[in-house]
Amino acid sequence: MRLSIIISGLDIEAVSGHTDIDITGIAYDSRAVKEGNVFVAIEGYKADGHGYINEAIKNGAKAIIVKRDVFVNSDLTIIKVKDTRKALAKVSSGFYNNPSEKFYLIGITGTNGKTSTSYIIESIFRASGKKIGVVGTIGCQINGKYIKTKNTTPESLELQQLFNEIIKSNIENCVMEVSSHSLELSRVDNTDFDVGIFTNITKEHLDYHKTFENYYNAKKKLFFMTNKYNIINIDDEYGKLLIDELSRVNIPLLTYGIESKADVYATDLCFKATGVSYKLHIFNNATDINMKIPGIFTVYNCLAAAACAHVYGIDISHIKEGLEKVEGVKGRFELVPTNQDFTVIIDFAHTADALEKVLSAISQFSEGRKIIVFGAGGDRDRTKRAPMGEVAGRYCDFCIVTSDNPRTEEPQKIIDDIIEGVKKVNGNYISIVDRKEAIEYAIKNSKPKDIILLAGKGHETYTIIGDKVLNFDEREIVKEALKKL
Repeated sequence: MRLSIIISGLDIEAVSGHTDIDITGIAYDSRAVKEGNVFVAIEGYKADGHGYINEAIKNGAKAIIVKRDVFVNSDLTIIKVKDTRKALAKVSSGFYNNPSEKFYLIGITGTNGKTSTSYIIESIFRASGKKIGVVGTIGCQINGKYIKTKNTTPESLELQQLFNEIIKSNIENCVMEVSSHSLELSRVDNTDFDVGIFTNITKEHLDYHKTFENYYNAKKKLFFMTNKYNIINIDDEYGKLLIDELSRVNIPLLTYGIESKADVYATDLCFKATGVSYKLHIFNNATDINMKIPGIFTVYNCLAAAACAHVYGIDISHIKEGLEKVEGVKGRFELVPTNQDFTVIIDFAHTADALEKVLSAISQFSEGRKIIVFGAGGDRDRTKRAPMGEVAGRYCDFCIVTSDNPRTEEPQKIIDDIIEGVKKVNGNYISIVDRKEAIEYAIKNSKPKDIILLAGKGHETYTIIGDKVLNFDEREIVKEALKKL
């Protein structure tokens, strides 16, 4: 494709060299540059692409897009723009012929519930005979093919490549998780969203956003990018605020909830250890639902998915079928087989609000002690650590505070931050830095009817210590610990 076509519409400040040249591809990592590529220099968390331009040239870059003046010993084309992240999104979409315009795209944002809601939507669409792709925290699913992704929402280049794969696979629909980072860092710029879904918002990622207001403002950007419908949780405090702000936008809006009057809502909730049942109402239609996943958070996720299905004209019988087919999502309230008289649950909960939702769900059916094994991520928001400890200490009979991707921080320091919250509510606890040993301790000291919650890692099968990513699958660790009983 001609470079002149790719850069059409960019906010260009200066051009040096020819634009009437053929480009073979796009890269923002100098190591990934191939002969004839255009290299886009973006600033990352730890590195700046402008410092790797010479390496990109050595690897075959024919043109570079920059935001600062650079000097290179080469006759390649240099394009200077105001914002290279926005430029990356624009040229990536253009290179793949704007793929998101050619299928129906659903974006889900919120602090909790994005992954589960996306897979519930997938189940409903499949029950109705519609093909749908999924992009999110667990990876990307296209026609049964799994593609691993680095982030909840991939960088714009990878995202447009995935969209192109969806087109090639003749898939007409896609549901994707849209993180606050992706909205703030322009990863989803030049993406054509039909529907936006807001699940909820609580304190998270303040290490990046600095203030909760900034976090909310990043999330809400999605709902000014949609062209068909916005679907909002009206029971959430900030959902109500968002509804008010969206009243000035000429896009139809659907609400869902349990406590407030909503378009899609649930009544007659009944919680059990094996799941939750309720009556689903979509405007004037209603049907009984029996879910295999417990907790009120499951009901909220189902309501969001049902509202989305309604927008796409899926009838309530297929919605019911799709909901009830959901067995669970990896790392989300996942029951680990033990063949013992105690229960082990793995969940991705890594904020105070998420922990409270999971632990309150467990409290609805627990008969014995509630034991939690958890930590908090290193080099991430420190302000959430003590509140997480406070929630765990309030709900659980015993807390085992351990590591969870400490990265470059001292693990014991992170644990100490969490323990401040546990102590605040006089919770019972022990600290064990090694997470494997912590899990083994929980299982070795279990009693009949105990419920052991392994919180924080969920679907992850690795741990990050320093700059090393090490294999760490809690399912395998539990299996080995059970053999020692």
